[in-house]
Amino acid sequence: MLCNYYQAGSCRSCSQIEQPYAMQLAAKEKHCREALHAHADVTWLPSVASREAGFRNKAKMVVSGSVVQPLLGIVDASGHGIDLSDCPLYPAELSAAFAPIAAWITQTNIAPYDLAARRGELKYILLTLAQHSGELMLRFVLRSQEAEARMRKHLPSLQSMLPQLRVISINLQPEHKAIFEGEREILLSSHTHLTMQLNRLPLHLRPQSFFQTNDAVAAQLYSQAREWTEELAPASLWDLFCGVGGFALHCADGVRHVTGIETSAEAIISAARSRDELGLQNVQFRALDATDFVRGNQTAPELVIVNPPRRGIGKSLCEWIDASSAKSLIYSSCNAESLARDLAQMPGFELARARVLDMFPHTTHYEIITLLTRAENPNPRQPTSVIAK
Repeated sequence: MLCNYYQAGSCRSCSQIEQPYAMQLAAKEKHCREALHAHADVTWLPSVASREAGFRNKAKMVVSGSVVQPLLGIVDASGHGIDLSDCPLYPAELSAAFAPIAAWITQTNIAPYDLAARRGELKYILLTLAQHSGELMLRFVLRSQEAEARMRKHLPSLQSMLPQLRVISINLQPEHKAIFEGEREILLSSHTHLTMQLNRLPLHLRPQSFFQTNDAVAAQLYSQAREWTEELAPASLWDLFCGVGGFALHCADGVRHVTGIETSAEAIISAARSRDELGLQNVQFRALDATDFVRGNQTAPELVIVNPPRRGIGKSLCEWIDASSAKSLIYSSCNAESLARDLAQMPGFELARARVLDMFPHTTHYEIITLLTRAENPNPRQPTSVIAK
């Protein structure tokens, strides 16, 4: 992929871009195999490639420059803003929205935040695209509510320039740190969610909900989990760290008992909405910590699905799953090292299949989905040890 920003040395985020894409993908599979070298007899399915350009469904842009000329992109090591509105990772629908947003920032007189000087208001814009509909969700990350009244006043102008905007919100991040967002969200639009669609399933995204950045590869990730689930045919399953319900909804058949667990209450609202629209029976979603949830259950389902953040699921949850009656485990991970560490703490399971999915081309990051089944001669573990705080 040709990138003028990389060639000019102004952005080096795509650290692997100089390598042919086939080599990038091969290197990721090699890295993953090496991380999981302790597991023999694994069936490695063909890696899932991504488009090389225009694959991202979201943009996280630092706002720098001035009110008169805001820049949307990144800030270099010296604190200077670099406009990335023509970044080839973004599809045309995102790229076309940046200039109207910048013009509206000027019109509304919102000063970009200067981290070094600790002045200004607007830190980031977070823009998400529903690729099947072209609709957008736009979030303004602000230091305070100083600009809220002006933003509401000029909102019709923004909606006129970008009629595809469905959800518009303010996120308040008052700390003087390079943190993308804060806890408080203020909706400016009447709509509360953006509907994404993967494999013809509606997945509703509220402003603070997590969603994979690459629709095409995410669709294959969920399809793989559904294929394995149909093969295993469990009567019940848990989807831990379920987010807006991607795995749970893909693996539900209306008969199987499915429980999705996620700490984010907003994500659970979205997951429940999708469930209701699909008319799925025997599916429930609960806003809980995954480890707290399993500690409150004496029995486990036949299948457990986990999709944790980069740190993995951790010792307590590993030990509970290992000591439980669960027959199978589907573990989706964005960090092969933490995945390997977690699997080492579940000796009762054997790694049967694995597949690398390239969610993040031109970087060293990737997703891996694995299927684990009960070992024939597992090492014994005392279940009482896993419920200790």
